[in-house]
Amino acid sequence: MDNQYLDSIQSFFTNLCSTIGESKDREGLAKTPHRLAELYQNLFSGYKRDPNQALNSIFSDGVCNEMIIIRDIEFYSMCEHHLLPFFGKISIGYIPNDKIAGISNFAELIDIFARRLQIQENLTTQIADTIMHSLNPKGIMVVCEALHLCMAMRGLQKQNAKIITSAVRGLFQKDSRTRMEFMKLIS
Repeated sequence: MDNQYLDSIQSFFTNLCSTIGESKDREGLAKTPHRLAELYQNLFSGYKRDPNQALNSIFSDGVCNEMIIIRDIEFYSMCEHHLLPFFGKISIGYIPNDKIAGISNFAELIDIFARRLQIQENLTTQIADTIMHSLNPKGIMVVCEALHLCMAMRGLQKQNAKIITSAVRGLFQKDSRTRMEFMKLIS
C-alpha cells in the first residue's frame, strides 16, 4: 500500500471525524485509517482488473448445444449512490455457440464488476455483455437478486426488500420457452 493512498485515507478519516464530532485519536479509532485503506483496496479491486480477461479458460472441446447454468454465485458490491453495501446472488445461463468457459471464470467476472462502485442494473448488464462479447453464445441470461443496505438503513428502511434484475440476450430474448426453462431451473 503506497503512502499517498494511505495519506488520502487518513485525511478523509480525519475530516469525517471532525465533521461528525468524533475524536480521531480515540483508542478504538487509532488504527481505523489503516483498516479502511486495506478494506477499500479489497472492496474496489475490480478497477484494477480487466473483465475481458476473466473468461480466460475458453474451450472448444466438449461444447454442447444445451443450456449451461451457474446458479447462486454470491457477491457483494458497494452502491455508487450511498456508498453502502448491496449483496446477493447471481445466476447465469448460456447456450454455447462454439466456446465454453471454465466455471470459476464466471465467479471471477462477477467479482471484477461487483468490486467497483455500482448499481445492480449495470452490474447485471455488464456481466451479460462481457459474456456475449467473449464467448459469443447463442444466448445468455443473467439474473441478480440482492439486498441493499441503502434501502434497509436509510429512507423508508425496508429490511427485507429484494431487488431482482435480469439481462437477456440472443435466444433467451427471442424465445420465451428458453427463458422459462432457465427461470424454472434456477428457482
